[in-house]
Amino acid sequence: MIITDTLITSFLKTRSDTEEICAPLEIEDYVVQPVVDVSPPKWHLGHTTWFFEEFILSKYDTSYKRFHPEYAYVFNSYYESVGKRVIRTNRGNLSRPTVSSVYEYRDYVTSRLQTFLEGNIDEKIRELVQIGIHHEKQHQELLLTDIKFILGNNPLFPKYNETFTETPASNSKVNYIPIPEGIYEIGYKGRDFCYDNELGVHKVFLEEYEICNVLVSNREYLKFINDNGYQNSLLWHAEAWDWISQNNIKTPLYWHEIDGQFYQYTLQGLKELNLDAPVTHLSYYEAFAFSQWKGQRLPTEFEWEVAQQYFEWGDRWEWTESAYAPYPNYTKAPGALGEYNGKFMVNQKVLRGGSVATPQNHTRPTYRNFFHPHLRWQFTGLRLVKDK
Repeated sequence: MIITDTLITSFLKTRSDTEEICAPLEIEDYVVQPVVDVSPPKWHLGHTTWFFEEFILSKYDTSYKRFHPEYAYVFNSYYESVGKRVIRTNRGNLSRPTVSSVYEYRDYVTSRLQTFLEGNIDEKIRELVQIGIHHEKQHQELLLTDIKFILGNNPLFPKYNETFTETPASNSKVNYIPIPEGIYEIGYKGRDFCYDNELGVHKVFLEEYEICNVLVSNREYLKFINDNGYQNSLLWHAEAWDWISQNNIKTPLYWHEIDGQFYQYTLQGLKELNLDAPVTHLSYYEAFAFSQWKGQRLPTEFEWEVAQQYFEWGDRWEWTESAYAPYPNYTKAPGALGEYNGKFMVNQKVLRGGSVATPQNHTRPTYRNFFHPHLRWQFTGLRLVKDK
């Protein structure tokens, strides 16, 4: 009973936290979709609700009646085996359902699931609820970064709120931590929640290396810009050089040069660039080019996991040099939930750590985030490694 009570409390808090993120928004903000990778806030609110409805209530609560027969079509994301869906690029074209209707949908599903969980549920359902909670936490982070993109591409640079701090500066002096050559265990070993892509504890051999205790700062990255880093083709992958050339990329996302001074759009509005804050909103391409300019490199995800106990992390998702691939003996979950991670294990890079937008109690040393190398709307930065 205590386990169930704790689960219900966690579920209700997660649902409330999502809505708190949306509280500063104006009604016009809820439906905007500037680019394919950014979903409207209204869609996030509906999709995280659909997840609980689709995978728990509709399958295990025999008395449950769907809130609306077409919401599964509107709010499915990429689950091919579940059914048809609105294509991703069209999420911002949906003026209906209204924002108020989506909140009614949330209240309906939250209330019905709470009642269902107060009954006699088994371990399988508890596990599904945990997945749903952490799925919604992922979308809480996406909500913040999508809201930032929506507002940050508005010429008025509107504020989200006055309290969200995204540019913490490190007081630590730069130091490189030596990690000896050896065989190390990688992967999740605990008993609490983790994703399937963290499982399959296995050993890796690492050569001796040194990893920086702090993230690369805006100050250091500005030196790269001023040294014509974006104009030096020798620093970039061929694909990356095409990307910056075709898209006229000259700075990290949200940087603006005004009268010779760099400013950065933040969720508190346009601010003078904080030189001591960790650089953020970089693509893997940019992180790699910067490491080449420094004569160093990015860590592999295994080097990062082994060394993370010796430095602070969590302000920026950190690009690694590792391709997103399955661990040895990886098996996908059966059914539709098997689409959650496994089918994305191609053409993506692993990021480790977490960011200022990551919800509490959601990340851990073995957490494997992943994005395509050109994406940078997340709070992404980098940490450097030296070979011995």
